[in-house]
Amino acid sequence: MSEDTPQTEDPMVAALLRERAGYAGRKGMEDRVAAVDEQLRLHGYTPQGESPAAGAAPSVPPRGRRARTPDKA
Repeated sequence: MSEDTPQTEDPMVAALLRERAGYAGRKGMEDRVAAVDEQLRLHGYTPQGESPAAGAAPSVPPRGRRARTPDKA
């Protein structure tokens, strides 16, 4: 991960940050960016530039499902 990638332990905040990154810079998506920003505030997230986070763990994407192993007879 690069240094400018947001770091968090909360999976909901991590998901919202990924969602926001997808909307940011896209024309006509300003309202969605604002909605995601509102949800981030409700979850207590503040960007690192506003409040330094000491020792924050990296953002972890959600785990996927494992493929089932075939039953051996």
